[in-house]
Amino acid sequence: MTQVTEAQIDQLVRDFYTKARADDRLGPLFARTVTDWDEHFKIVADFWSNILLGTARYKGSPFPPHMQMGIELDHFDRWLALFRQTAAEVLPADAASMAVSRAEHMTKSFRMGLFPWIGPNGEPSRHKPA
Repeated sequence: MTQVTEAQIDQLVRDFYTKARADDRLGPLFARTVTDWDEHFKIVADFWSNILLGTARYKGSPFPPHMQMGIELDHFDRWLALFRQTAAEVLPADAASMAVSRAEHMTKSFRMGLFPWIGPNGEPSRHKPA
């Protein structure tokens, strides 16, 4: 894999959140939940540095902070679309592919964790069927 730099990871995080904050669906979600953007950028950059460079700076699990955000099903597709676009713009192709693969895996895991049941309409649901 092409070596990714910390500067590229920082750019990925900042460019992604610039797009997400301006997005009609994702912007309000982040506006409600992120109070310190500098700290948020650092945490997310540490996460991606761990994934792409193996730095082990990120400690903890990304799932618990997302449990209370009010994430809806359509947020996942929008988040992934913006992440794919940003990764392709900022990272070398093989690193972008690795980052996107990890993001897709996380999205699937988060979706299953936040919407663990199937509703009467056949769609994932937060609520256990009666």
